Amino acid sequence: MAFHSRFHAHFQGRTRSVVVATGEYLKGLMQAERKNMERMEEAVKDGDEQRLQHMLTNSAWDHRAVLDQVAMEADARLGGSAESGLLIDESSFAKKGAHSVGVARQWCGRLGKVDNCQVGVFAALGRGHLAAVTDVRLFLPAEWASDRRRCEVAGIPPEHRQSKSKAALALEMVRHQRALGVRFAWVGVDGGYGKEPEFLRALEDLGETFVADVHKDQRIYLRDPEPRVPEGGRGRPPSRPRAQSPAERVDRWAAAQPPEAWQRVVLRDSTAGRLEVDILHRHVWLWDSHEAQARHWHLLVRREIDSPDTVKYTLSNAAADTAAHRLAQMQAQRFWIERAFQEAKSECGMADYQARKWRSWHHHMALVAMTLLFMIEERIAQRDAYPLLSCSDIETLLRHFLPRRDLDAQEVIRQMEKRHAKRCDATERKYAAQGLPMPDLPWGNLTK
Repeated sequence: MAFHSRFHAHFQGRTRSVVVATGEYLKGLMQAERKNMERMEEAVKDGDEQRLQHMLTNSAWDHRAVLDQVAMEADARLGGSAESGLLIDESSFAKKGAHSVGVARQWCGRLGKVDNCQVGVFAALGRGHLAAVTDVRLFLPAEWASDRRRCEVAGIPPEHRQSKSKAALALEMVRHQRALGVRFAWVGVDGGYGKEPEFLRALEDLGETFVADVHKDQRIYLRDPEPRVPEGGRGRPPSRPRAQSPAERVDRWAAAQPPEAWQRVVLRDSTAGRLEVDILHRHVWLWDSHEAQARHWHLLVRREIDSPDTVKYTLSNAAADTAAHRLAQMQAQRFWIERAFQEAKSECGMADYQARKWRSWHHHMALVAMTLLFMIEERIAQRDAYPLLSCSDIETLLRHFLPRRDLDAQEVIRQMEKRHAKRCDATERKYAAQGLPMPDLPWGNLTK
């Protein structure tokens, strides 16, 4: 496959190559209905489950080098425009047990509750309706970072055995993408990152423009608070600065605005029709109670027309003369990283991995990022002939046209019998672990 060949150098070591195995894995992400290695072997012609498992878990190829090449090739197609944004978001992966690297009881967005899961923080370069995943960092909970033995078993490199906040991981990715030379005009984040004052200030101090959703209880100043230390009076003289004007919550400010203050703007045209929203816009000040001066940023409030109770609040440090409708369009771009996650999980197997260790988790995510880049390239290449081409369409076409193993009845039956033998073997092991003999079950005489 020509696309895969561009990455061959990353998969060829001094003594061993995993070029064949990574090629099979990429095909398996397209061809197998369930994206685990057992199903990949059944679908991919000449696929081998053990070879795939070795490549993912034991082979020492550098996932970072692969992701960096994905980032630069994505930049060639999506970067360098005023419409190019680096979109940051996290995605969670529900897991059972306690052995998968980074797994813990934590907020699982996919389930909408606290549950056992892994969480990855992702960066995607977006332009228009396309977004390519260009970086990923696994969030390591404190209970993992403090357990040396657990980290060793999971193969976590010593330099990564520390619990960093998701905002810190996001900032690392922004810096890394800039160091690579990826070209984006702004950084877009949701409220989970926008609520972190240090993160937003760090972005501004790096010279980055951000468009950050915040929570409804975000406090703002409608005029410069002009922080200063009060003059001394009785008792101990004050040492900390105080604001000279009151702060208020963004939701309360928005609720107090008259109907004529809202303006209707068009975000984009789509297959579902024209997307319009109502917005409020104002310049406000933000102060963290420590800095000598408050930050002067944009506040944008977005209200859905068909669902007026659905309101989003956004801060941005874009140039002071940036138009409100432009800010609204930038804020709306974050939708496309969520769409990229949907496509990665539905069509590319992002959440279907068999990867317990640090290396295998990152290997899988790098190969998924490659697959998403391939799909983006195909959609761009075919946009004149097939402007509605989707990732689902590409997966369907490849599943049909790539050589398959499971084409004749004999092979399908062989694969079924192999699955049955594995189930029988697993049953025998469970009875043996309980110190019990295998009962005379209908499948008890199956052999591997």
